[in-house]
Amino acid sequence: MFGGRRVEIKTPEQLLAMRRAGKVVAQALMATTAEVRPGITTGELDAIAAGVIASAGATPSFLNYGEEHGEGGFPGVICVSVNDEVVHGIPGDRVLREGDLVSIDCGAIVDGWHGDAARSVFVGQPATAEAAELCRVTHDALWAGIGAAKLGGRVTDISAAIEGLVRSRDVDYGIAENLVGHGIGSQMHMEPNVPNEGKPGRGPRVVEGMALAIEPMLTLGTPVTATLDDDWTMVTRDGSWACHWEHTISVTADGLWVLTAEDGGAAMLERLGLPFGPLAD
Repeated sequence: MFGGRRVEIKTPEQLLAMRRAGKVVAQALMATTAEVRPGITTGELDAIAAGVIASAGATPSFLNYGEEHGEGGFPGVICVSVNDEVVHGIPGDRVLREGDLVSIDCGAIVDGWHGDAARSVFVGQPATAEAAELCRVTHDALWAGIGAAKLGGRVTDISAAIEGLVRSRDVDYGIAENLVGHGIGSQMHMEPNVPNEGKPGRGPRVVEGMALAIEPMLTLGTPVTATLDDDWTMVTRDGSWACHWEHTISVTADGLWVLTAEDGGAAMLERLGLPFGPLAD
C-alpha cells in the first residue's frame, strides 16, 4: 500500500487544494459525529458523510479504495470502527449502543488532492472511565506528534513524540502494531510511513511541501490485531477496546498547518504554544 514511491513535495497551490479537501473532511466528520447516538446505524452515518462530500463537489477517498489492486474495493464512504475494532470498520446495519466508542475515519478528494482525518466519540456517556481516558490519551498523542513536526527534523521525531506521550501515562496502552500514518497528496497513501513508535532522528527530513497523515491508534490491551473475514475490519486480538485519531498536516516556514481541522489547527496550536503557519485560511 505504501512502498515504492518517493516522497511527494507539493507546490503552495497544491497544498491549497489539499486544504480544500481537508475542510470537506472536517465538515463530514463534524456532521457524522454530531449524529452519533443510541439507535443510529453505522450505515446511516455513512450516508450523512456521503451527503456532505457530494454537496461540496468533492469525491470520497475511501469508496471503492483498493479495487485497482484487485483487492475488492472498500464499500463505504467512511470507516466506522466500534469498541474493539481498531480501523477500517465497514459501515452497515450495526446499531450503536449507549457507551460505545466509535472511531470515524474519512477521506475526500478535491481537484485530485486528498485529505484524511479521523476522530473518536462516545455514544452518550463512556462505558468506563478507562475507555474515556483511552480516548483522551489517543487525542493527546495525535497532538504530541503534530507538535514534533518541524522543518529540518525527521519523520520519526513524530513517532517518538507519540510513543513518549503514550508511555508517560500510568496505563500500559497498546500501540496497534503494523498500523502507521503516511504521506498523502495526489494519492491517499504515499511515502513516507509515519510509525506511532520508534526512535527520533530517522526517516526523511520534514521539508516545506510535505504533507503527512498522523494517526495514533491505541488499545486498552494488546497491540496485536487481526483482520475479520470481510478482509477490511481490523480488531484487537484480545477484544480490548481501541481508539483512533488522525489529522493531515503540513509544515510551512511559519509553522504548523492542520489541513483537516476546520480552523487549520489554530485554536489547539495556540493552546499548546505551537506556531500556526497557514498559507491561507
